[in-house]
Amino acid sequence: MTQTAVVALGGNALTRAGQSGTCDEMLANAAAMASAVHAVVEAGWQVVVVHGNGPQVGNLALQQEATAMVPPQPLPLLSAMTQGLLGSLLARAINLLRGPGTAVALITHVTVDPADPAFGVPSKPIGPFFEPAEARRLAEARGWVVQPDSGRGYRRVVASPEPAGVVEIDALRALVDAGHLVIAGGGGGIPIHGGSLADAVIDKDRAAGLIARLLGAQALLLVTAVDRVMLDYGQPTQSALSTITAADAARYLAEGQFPPGSMGPKIEAALRFLAEGGDLAVITSPDLLAVTLSGTLTGPLAGPGTRSGTRIERTLAHAEWCR
Repeated sequence: MTQTAVVALGGNALTRAGQSGTCDEMLANAAAMASAVHAVVEAGWQVVVVHGNGPQVGNLALQQEATAMVPPQPLPLLSAMTQGLLGSLLARAINLLRGPGTAVALITHVTVDPADPAFGVPSKPIGPFFEPAEARRLAEARGWVVQPDSGRGYRRVVASPEPAGVVEIDALRALVDAGHLVIAGGGGGIPIHGGSLADAVIDKDRAAGLIARLLGAQALLLVTAVDRVMLDYGQPTQSALSTITAADAARYLAEGQFPPGSMGPKIEAALRFLAEGGDLAVITSPDLLAVTLSGTLTGPLAGPGTRSGTRIERTLAHAEWCR
C-alpha cells in the first residue's frame, strides 16, 4: 500500500532571502522545490504539497496599496491570489519532471475560530524587511503592526489563528486516491469563519499538519533553510539532531530550545501530527528530504560531515517500517 507524505514548503523557499520575487526567480525556485518533491515520489510515496506565502502575500499587499485607481482587496483574497500564483508555478515545475497533469493545485479554504486569541495578537510576518524608520512610517500611515524579525529588519505582522478544518478535504482525498500529486492549503489556506472571510494568514506548517492528520498520512515533511534542527543554536555547545523521539522533541521544546519565531512552530506541528496518529515527522532542507525520509541514521546526534536531516518519530521503534 502506498504511503502518503505531506510536504510543507515555506514561502521563503519560493522567494529567497535577498530576492525581490521576480517571475524568473520564482520559476527557478519552484524548479528546485519540484526536484526535491520528485525525489520523495521516486522513493515510493504519494505526496501532498502545502506551501507558505509570507513574502508573496506581503508584496501583493504593497502592490494593492500603491494606487488609488483600483480598490485594494482584503488579506484573505490576497491569500487566494497567491494560491493561484504559487500553485501554478509548482504544478508546472512538477509536471515538467513527472508529466502533464500529474500535479493539481487545489484552491483551499481553511476554517478558523473567530474567538481565537491570535486575532488580538498579530504574530505572522509577511512581506519584505524594512529599516526601523520606514517600518514606523508604514505602521502609522497604514495601520500596520510591525515587529523585528530574526535580526534582519522589521516586517508587517498579521493575525495567525489555529486552522480548525479544511473545507475541500473530501475533494483533496479524492485527488490523492486518483494518484495525483496535490498542491493544497497554499499560504496555509484561505481563512474563513462561517460564511465570512477572516483577516489573517494561517501558518503553513500548522495547516500542513492538519491536512496530514485529516488524510491519515504517515509522514509530515517540514522543509526549512537548514539541514537539521539544532540544540543550543548559535552557542559553543551547538549540536545537530538526527533521529529523536517525540518525547525528546517535546522535552527540548519545553526547555526553550525552539523559539516561537523560528523552529518552534515546526516542532509543535510535528508533535501534534505524531500525537494524533502520524508515524514520522521530518525537518530538513529540500535536498535532504528523500534521504532523511529513508531513515539511514540511527543515533540521536549527527556526526561530523553527515548529510541528513532531523527525523522525529513517535518512538524509535517506528523507524523500522521505513528503513
